Amino acid sequence: MLRLRWLLLSVLLFAAALPGVAALGLRVYENALVRRTEAEVSAQAAALAAATALLWPEAPPAVASPDAPIAESSRLDPYAAALTTGIDLSSTVILPERPAAARPTVPPDPAALEAAQRIAPAIAETKAATLASIVLLDRDGTMVSGQQIGFSLGKLPEVRAALAGGSQTVLRSNASYDYGYLVGWLSRATAIRLHHARAITVGGEVVGVVLVSRSPSALFRGMWEDWGKIAVGVGVILTLLVLIAALLARTIVAPLERLSAATRALAEGRSAWLRRPTLEVHEVQGLYTDFSVMAEGIERRGRYLRDFAASLSHEFKTPLAGIRGGIELLQDHAATMSEGERAQFLSNMEGDADRLSRLVSRLMELAKADMGRSSGEASTSLKPVLALLADAHGGEALAIAIDLPKELAPVAMEPGALETVLATLIENARQAGASRLAIEAHEHEGAVRIALSDNGPGVPEADRGRVFDPFFTSKREAGGTGLGLPIARALVEGCGGGLELTEGFGGACFVLTLPLAESPSPLGKGWVGGSPLALSPHPNPSPLGRG
Repeated sequence: MLRLRWLLLSVLLFAAALPGVAALGLRVYENALVRRTEAEVSAQAAALAAATALLWPEAPPAVASPDAPIAESSRLDPYAAALTTGIDLSSTVILPERPAAARPTVPPDPAALEAAQRIAPAIAETKAATLASIVLLDRDGTMVSGQQIGFSLGKLPEVRAALAGGSQTVLRSNASYDYGYLVGWLSRATAIRLHHARAITVGGEVVGVVLVSRSPSALFRGMWEDWGKIAVGVGVILTLLVLIAALLARTIVAPLERLSAATRALAEGRSAWLRRPTLEVHEVQGLYTDFSVMAEGIERRGRYLRDFAASLSHEFKTPLAGIRGGIELLQDHAATMSEGERAQFLSNMEGDADRLSRLVSRLMELAKADMGRSSGEASTSLKPVLALLADAHGGEALAIAIDLPKELAPVAMEPGALETVLATLIENARQAGASRLAIEAHEHEGAVRIALSDNGPGVPEADRGRVFDPFFTSKREAGGTGLGLPIARALVEGCGGGLELTEGFGGACFVLTLPLAESPSPLGKGWVGGSPLALSPHPNPSPLGRG
């Protein structure tokens, strides 16, 4: 299996090699070598043609006029009058090898022979310096220099173009070329030869042709000539790639490896401390933040489960111990007990069994509330629910005053769940000894805030942080299970809201925050995870006490 750091380095190397591969595939460098050779042979032919014209017998003396006008294009662009190249390996047709010269039909031009003798030293020096083949032809295409004087090359297309007063370069095969190395066949230019013909003009008339031929520099030979520059370029590119790969490994690979190790530690139940990298990218930073939130959530959930299990064990142990003790006493002393003593023991056991039954029922309700999540489509109007609860719970013992604005948007909560939460809070105030409960609601920043304030004794300062803990209750002797408020908070959080205890004027004040519904509907669709209508706190919940 590949490691990410090596995969990144491989991708970078591949991306860096693409331009070079593309250049070789498109023959950019090879084409540049051929064009450079074309420019050289064109320049040689031009110089030799001009020199031959000056040495031509009976040629008028060449006089350069200092007052000759300079073309505007040459004045603006110094390269406008320079020789241009037109060879392209991808489009230029490669002709067969140059055919053998034809036997003469007419004798060579004497003037051309004399001019060839005069320019012969210059041609020899040029051939020795450039390794090119240089031949002079007269006005009929007959050779007047070289080893085949008198033979004709007049039928060649490049010679005909030159005799017409111009110049032309063609590519021809070179079957006699020896590659000399194994990869030479990769270069298309290794087995070709450039042939350039240029007219010799005297007095405005074409009197001969200079024919220059030369093999271009092979691709790998040209690269070998520039090996130093290429090596420096490759070294710089590799150095940059290694630096970039190291930077990516530090910013991406190393953080991911640490994150993986922390994940394994978290899965094994060990501490998942995660050190943030000194150099971060945005995505890795977000991943670390999400992991930290997840780890904190798992740790918080783990603590909750541990505390919940300890509290649950304690809550179940007391009534079970009472039941077991009663059973043992009846088994050992039932015959000697009076009827009243047996009835008392059975009554105590029945009370403990009832408490266990209530605990089991409330735990099922807490599980439903904790797992239930609203789909976001629920919609409930607050006024009818509060009116129903005020009618069911209000009376002489507890006066309920409701203060709502005329226009109040529906809340995004299923009606049964909302009724369960409000009934729990109302019953909590009644059990605390309050005689008056004020319920107010108003919209605030896309939510409805419902405040329930009573005139009871309030929650002691030491208990304010524990009222939402499971099994915490100040009315245990009255049958309270301490699960009412945890169930209410779980139902509220399931729809994206919140429930908190705030400072009140003497009594307790619970603030319920619910998001506004997107599509009002009195049916309250959208509850996921079980129907809260089955929960017991409405209309006459079991005594809960504070918590």
